[in-house]
Amino acid sequence: TGHWLGLDVHDAGEYKSGGQWRRLEPGMTLTVEPGCYIRPADDVPRQFWNTGVRIEDDVVVTASGCEVLTAAAPKSVRDIEALVGRG
Repeated sequence: TGHWLGLDVHDAGEYKSGGQWRRLEPGMTLTVEPGCYIRPADDVPRQFWNTGVRIEDDVVVTASGCEVLTAAAPKSVRDIEALVGRG
């Protein structure tokens, strides 16, 4: 995951409390944000150095699992480019 969501975009709070992992409870809201970041390296073309992409979902814990609040957000390259191109 990434971070808690609440009153602030990056809300306060730890995933561990007293050395123990916190149990997720209904109503807790957090992000899931896998990313890929490219550092400079001899085997990486220069035009890709210091670039990256992250696709974030905002998720609220429910009694039976979770609800992905951002499920309808564009995630494919085609959909994102179409959205950006509308500007």
